[in-house]
Amino acid sequence: MGAQDLLIETRAAVPGTVAGKAADAAPWLVYDGECPFCSAYVKLVRLRETVGKIRLIDARNGGPEVEQIRAAGLDLDEGMVLWLDGRMHHGDAAIHALALLTTPSGAFNRATRWVFRSEARSRLLYPFLRTGRNAALRLLGRSRLNP
Repeated sequence: MGAQDLLIETRAAVPGTVAGKAADAAPWLVYDGECPFCSAYVKLVRLRETVGKIRLIDARNGGPEVEQIRAAGLDLDEGMVLWLDGRMHHGDAAIHALALLTTPSGAFNRATRWVFRSEARSRLLYPFLRTGRNAALRLLGRSRLNP
């Protein structure tokens, strides 16, 4: 399986299948479980209320999804990855897609939905989120995913 077999979303959607899985396979989100911001975000965003069944995968535990992401040449230190509707969304595209899926219930969801529902704002702000993640990992003495 090569990178061409995987559909990657960094800005624009690309329909199809990933690694022989149907495009309508259950969604999943791969994030850094040792990042306090990533872990808190995944807990607060309330994805199951809008998406239903979604697998939340800690990239540090590995697994076939993490291998697919790496085979596609994506760096999980550069952003989380959301697999949804036959598309792999990475980094700012993932947070934008998540914002479109979140419910308007709760202050956190309303704020993140408003900020990241814009592709331009997502693209502009995501590097700051990634920098904050990297700084937090250093301060906590935790390694990056790809040291």
